Amino acid sequence: MFQGKNIVEILMLGGFTMVVMIICSISSLTVILERVIYYFKNSRINRADFMVKLKTLLKNEGCETALKFCEGTKAPFARVSAEGIKMADSGLKSLENAMERQISLEVKDLEKYTNILGTIGGTVVYIGLFGTVLGIIKAFQDIALSAGVGAGMSAVITGIAEALISTATGIFIAVPSVMAYNFLMKKIENMTLDMELCGSEISDFFRAK
Repeated sequence: MFQGKNIVEILMLGGFTMVVMIICSISSLTVILERVIYYFKNSRINRADFMVKLKTLLKNEGCETALKFCEGTKAPFARVSAEGIKMADSGLKSLENAMERQISLEVKDLEKYTNILGTIGGTVVYIGLFGTVLGIIKAFQDIALSAGVGAGMSAVITGIAEALISTATGIFIAVPSVMAYNFLMKKIENMTLDMELCGSEISDFFRAK
């Protein structure tokens, strides 16, 4: 029943809901690529190695050199550390508050667009099912209008097959979207932990001075 049709023609058999799902698919792919690139750029530095170097600079060369090192390191925990060092002369409480605020800002940046991915992963299957229901209704309308049982069965089988394209497409989009969303959430959790550990180490360093 799909002989002679290209992929676009087959997809369009799913009805207008296919347009919505194609938009969802493009949006999902865009978010995944943008977030993966962002996380890759901001997570290439090992936190433990960074902290060893930072504390050595703080101890031997002072806050100014350490601050330059933080500002030259592209990582969320480096920016958190920089905010703490800037407030080193203002007291421990101010230092900790500055780092907590920066962690909140960094987490907000890390979570950017991920709600789109989660929404797509959670709803696109239902959009596909909606398209399938509409297709089945149309198939039964066709069988009611068909003359003869044989023609009616052929119409309903073809109609249902076309309608199921919507469900299949919805599942095809939802699975990678949900997997990517879970991966990104775990990545955010790990990066947040790194920021909190750096903040704790910075606090301990200045508390011990």
